[in-house]
Amino acid sequence: MEKWIRSLKTNTPQEGFELAILLAQKGIEYTQPSVAIRKKLRPKYSKNPDSLIAASEVIAIHFQTVAAANNYWKTK
Repeated sequence: MEKWIRSLKTNTPQEGFELAILLAQKGIEYTQPSVAIRKKLRPKYSKNPDSLIAASEVIAIHFQTVAAANNYWKTK
């Protein structure tokens, strides 16, 4: 597999949130590597409120990890 994570360090919380989304997306790609299957399933889960909430929860967990790695963007 391609090495795509270079660091969890980001300059801003916005960049950190975008990294959290990327982590969630990559998790799906690793779990279901078939693009065709992911495209087939997307219409079903993209309209399901429970699926959308679950996706938000995964992103939130990743964001917590990124925020901690960045010391919550505290400045000295």
